[in-house]
Amino acid sequence: MEILLIMGLGVLVGNRFFPKKHKKLNEKLQVLCTIVLIFSMGVMLGKRENFLQELSTLGAQSFLFFLVPTVFSVIFVFLLTRWLMEKNNDKKEN
Repeated sequence: MEILLIMGLGVLVGNRFFPKKHKKLNEKLQVLCTIVLIFSMGVMLGKRENFLQELSTLGAQSFLFFLVPTVFSVIFVFLLTRWLMEKNNDKKEN
């Protein structure tokens, strides 16, 4: 929950208070921070004792974290589109 609050605060500051002239610098800083984050995650994973043995388990978990939300998102969008299209067609007929 804290992550969402921090991200929301960042969006608010970036949208309302951050000067446009510093946009390029901000973009470069974001890329640098992303690189540091990915590197530090790699270091944390690399120092695990059984990392290579856990790699297949981590891969399977990652795949499920991708697959389940994607499938439910596609189903939700399909049903929502179908419902809205029917609603739109009913309005056109009247």
